[in-house]
Amino acid sequence: MTQPFDHSFWTRRAFLGRSSLGLGALALQSLLCNQSHADRQTDGNGLPDLPHFAPRVRRVVYLFQAGGPSQFETLDRKPLLNELHGQPLPKSVLGLQRLTGMSGFQAILPMAGSFTKFSKHGACGTEISDLLPHTARLADRICVVRSMQTEAINHDPAITFFCSGSQISGRPSMGAWLAYGLGSETRNLPAFCVLVSKDANRDQPLYSRLWGTGFLPSEHQGVQLRAGKEPVLYLDNPDGISRAARRKQLDLLAALHADQFAHEQDPEIAARTTQAELAFRMQTSVPEVADLTAEPASTFALYGERAREPGTYAANCVLARRLLERGVRFVQLFHQGWDQHGGLPGGITQQCQQTDQASAALVADLQQRGLLDDTLVIWGGEFGRTAYCQGKLTANDYGRDHHPRCFSIWLAGGGVRAGHVHGSTDEFGYNITDDAVHVHDLHATMLHLLGIDHERLLYPFQGRNFRLTDTAGSVVRGILA
Repeated sequence: MTQPFDHSFWTRRAFLGRSSLGLGALALQSLLCNQSHADRQTDGNGLPDLPHFAPRVRRVVYLFQAGGPSQFETLDRKPLLNELHGQPLPKSVLGLQRLTGMSGFQAILPMAGSFTKFSKHGACGTEISDLLPHTARLADRICVVRSMQTEAINHDPAITFFCSGSQISGRPSMGAWLAYGLGSETRNLPAFCVLVSKDANRDQPLYSRLWGTGFLPSEHQGVQLRAGKEPVLYLDNPDGISRAARRKQLDLLAALHADQFAHEQDPEIAARTTQAELAFRMQTSVPEVADLTAEPASTFALYGERAREPGTYAANCVLARRLLERGVRFVQLFHQGWDQHGGLPGGITQQCQQTDQASAALVADLQQRGLLDDTLVIWGGEFGRTAYCQGKLTANDYGRDHHPRCFSIWLAGGGVRAGHVHGSTDEFGYNITDDAVHVHDLHATMLHLLGIDHERLLYPFQGRNFRLTDTAGSVVRGILA
C-alpha cells in the first residue's frame, strides 16, 4: 500500500534543521582534513612526498627591487622613444588600457627616451644599460626576461601579488610555501630569511605579511635579520636568565604544549613549540652567520666597500650568501626606492649604484663557491614603468608612471638558460609581442626548478585547496636550460 506523502518533511524549518547536520559534517571533515594535512610534516622538515621529481636547484635568493625599476633604463632598450622624445604616445598603442590616477588625467602622454646608453655584452650580445656595468659582465650567465607582466597597477597589491600569488593580503608568501613544502637543510636557522636594505629610499612601505605564512602553520614564516647587535628581535635571553635556565623553561613549556595539544588538537600549538626550539638554537647560530668581520678582504673587494656596513644592500648580499651556504632554503632581499615618478635620471642612477655591484657579486660569489649550479637567483620589482613621462617633461628631468603590462627581470643559476633573452616588447615598450611571462608562470617555474609540480603543492583551507599559483600558471620552458 502506498504511503501518503509527508509534506511536513519538506517544510523550510525541517529542511534547514536536517541540512545543518550535513553542514556540520562538512565542517568537521574540513577540520580533520586540515589536521591530517598538517600531520604529514612529522619532523618539521618538509612534506614526505616532496620533491615530486629531481630538482635542478636546492635554494632560492630573490633580490626584490621594490618600487618598480624602469626597464627602459636597465634591461630593455627602445631607441624609438629617443627618436620621438616629447611626442604624444599614439592612441593606437595605448588602446583602452587603464592608467593610474597619477597620469590618467593628462591630456597628452609625452614619450620619454632614456637618458642612458645601452651596450651589447658577452658572447650572447645582450643589450644592458650602462647604469648596470657589473650586471653587464654577467651577460653570459644570466637570463633576461623582457616580457614579464602582472595584474596590479599600484604598489601594495602588486608587491603582494609577487610575494604571495594574490593581490589580496592573507595568502602565504612564496618563501613560506617553500619552507612548508621542502623544509630547511639546517636545524639551526630558519628555512626562510628576509633582509631589508637600510640604505634604500623608503618611498613605499613594506609589511611583514609579505613574508608571512597566511593560513600555513606559523613556523614557516620568514624571519627578518636586521643590522645591529640584535639581528633577530627578542632572540636573546633577558638579563638574569642563563642558557640553562632557558633550556629548562622550554622543556616545561613543551610539556604543557603537549598536554594542551592532546586535548585541543590545534596545529598552532605544535608550531609554537617548533618555533621556540628553533629560537633557542638560533641564539648561537644567528650571531655567527650575521657577523661579517671574519670575511676576507677579497669579499669586500668583490661586493664593494659598502658591504662592510651592516644592513646595507651590499652587506645583505654577503649575508644572503652566508645564509644560503648554511642551508637556508629561501632568502629574500628587499631594496626600496625604485619608484621614480619624477627625478628618474638621478634617482635610478643612485639605485643602480647601491645595488648593481653587490647583485652581480652575489652571482659570481655563488659560482666560485660551487653553489650557483643548485641555486636560483631572481632580480626584479613588482612592475615596470611607462614609455611616456608622468607630468612635465624637461630636457634633463622626467619620471615614469607604473606599468604592469610589460617589464624586465633577470634570473641566474641552476636550470636557467644562461646568456639568453626571453620575450620581447613592441618598439614603444608598451605591449608584449611574444612569450609573455605572468607572475603565476614565474612562480610555477621557480617551483619546477625546485622539483615541485606547482599544481600539487596544495593546502586545504576553508573548504578548498590553495596553492601559490592559485588556479593558473605554466612552467616557462623557454628559460630552462
